[in-house]
Amino acid sequence: MLEHIEQEAVVTGEQHGKRLDQVAAELFPEFSRSRLQAWIRSGELLIDGAAVKPRDKVAAGARLTLVAELQEEVSWEGEPIALDLYHEDADILVLNKPAGLVVHPAAGHSSGTLVNALLNEYPELANLPRAGIVHRLDKDTSGLMVVARSLRAHTSLVDQLQARTVSREYAAVTIGAMTGGGTVDAPMGRHPKQRKKMAVVSHGGKPAITHYRVAERFANHTLVAVQLETGRTHQIRVHMAHIHYPLVGDPQYGGRPKLPRGAAPELVEALRGFPRQALHARRLGLQHPATGEDMLWESELPDDMEALLDCLRRFDPA
Repeated sequence: MLEHIEQEAVVTGEQHGKRLDQVAAELFPEFSRSRLQAWIRSGELLIDGAAVKPRDKVAAGARLTLVAELQEEVSWEGEPIALDLYHEDADILVLNKPAGLVVHPAAGHSSGTLVNALLNEYPELANLPRAGIVHRLDKDTSGLMVVARSLRAHTSLVDQLQARTVSREYAAVTIGAMTGGGTVDAPMGRHPKQRKKMAVVSHGGKPAITHYRVAERFANHTLVAVQLETGRTHQIRVHMAHIHYPLVGDPQYGGRPKLPRGAAPELVEALRGFPRQALHARRLGLQHPATGEDMLWESELPDDMEALLDCLRRFDPA
């Protein structure tokens, strides 16, 4: 089970000017430095209520607040799980993750994950940070991911992601008929009351920018193409809900299914029965870590989203 942690500590005069991750290790010695750094990056460990970077310096009297869920340690072992590979070479793998597949082992998902599948096929990935995973997709989001196979590739991909030069385009089906595209520029952080959720926050959030355009419009729904400029946890789901166009099938951020008045039974069944957020990572572009070549991959929409769109075309036409 997850252990909920809430702790506070104050920076001493002797700690003034030190890095936040160093001070956090001194003030919360029961946790490892790497775990504390992860909590700082995720916004679960704040300084004076604000999210900062592990290397940022702290001042005497500053208050550190830790609100997090402590997950049990799990061992990562290979398992024979099929991979849908789009590209493979000595430095990178590009794969199409199905909906329902968790990326990392964790409490409640110690097996049956993408990492387990990767380690079974490529056991050398155990020597890389997080088994070569440099970005994630939510369990119920499908689509393209890149995985590093070498340390130089891992470093390059992390640098490209931080420089925002990796191109990521998603297809999403939203509730509500949009009149046009736009950009959501709204900082994100942990939900102030529901710690397992993310939210648009006015103080202490990290920059989050999402661009979207209408790909196909229906009477009460919209197929949108979404491009991420940043990569915050649940970013598309949170930002689309923030502008009042939540994703179909997303109870965490969209609430109960919203059914059009007088909807045909077939449409009601399709909307109520859609088993996940209607979100698919459709395109992925990056610079190859070894050759410098610009590379781009595309993935077709999965069957469940295609079936949903077919139903919308028939029973919710614009």
